[in-house]
Amino acid sequence: MRDLNNWAPCMLDRHASPDTPRLLIVEDEANIRDLVCLHLESEGYRCLGTANGREALDLLRSQPFDVVVLDVMLPGLNGLELCRNVRAGQANRDVLILMLTARSDESDKLAGFDSGADDYLTKPFSMLELSARVGALTRRHRTALPKPMEQTTVIEEHGLRLDPAKRSLRLHGREVPVTPHEFRLFYQLVAHRGVVFSRERLLAEVWHGEVFVTGRSVDTLVHRLRCKIERDPAQPTLILTVWGEGYKFAED
Repeated sequence: MRDLNNWAPCMLDRHASPDTPRLLIVEDEANIRDLVCLHLESEGYRCLGTANGREALDLLRSQPFDVVVLDVMLPGLNGLELCRNVRAGQANRDVLILMLTARSDESDKLAGFDSGADDYLTKPFSMLELSARVGALTRRHRTALPKPMEQTTVIEEHGLRLDPAKRSLRLHGREVPVTPHEFRLFYQLVAHRGVVFSRERLLAEVWHGEVFVTGRSVDTLVHRLRCKIERDPAQPTLILTVWGEGYKFAED
């Protein structure tokens, strides 16, 4: 890893307020990385930049960040693999990730969301749109994520144990790594077993009116949860789809 004490571009401002959002910019094209850092720093963020996926993973394991702006195509470790590693780990597991890609195909977007990304921006993009997306994510980090869940009851169902105080999900005694949004959505379903939740209601319960989220975000979270807890995600028995209406947790 580079010596961060001598790292001039995109260096975190050590004199900034501790409350200033910390951003990690992971982009292998130096001109784009420096432009993004320069612009976001002018907006009041603290930015650290790197061009290498493995170096970014080391940084994420060693210091806290609020948001990661992550390119998909990277040397060392690509953006999708980096995202999966972060979500499966402990340090910065809940960091919000804005993924950048040169492709806009629906399959590429879904691959990004499936790997654990929170938002998606296609190149070329405007600095205005980037600022809006990063602003929405930092507000989410400062407000929605740290806020404790209203429910405090530990739930045990079908070999699952959900502890909202610890935001812990265990399946047959094994810890299942989940993001805060995944946990909140799953807790809502399990706590109201058999009740059908529309996508709109889940959006309100999980994201609290945040911008840049749609019904697709709910579908993505459900897909990720099924991959983590269902014996066969293609034939789910716990998180059930109610066609034309939404989702519910199995009653039996």
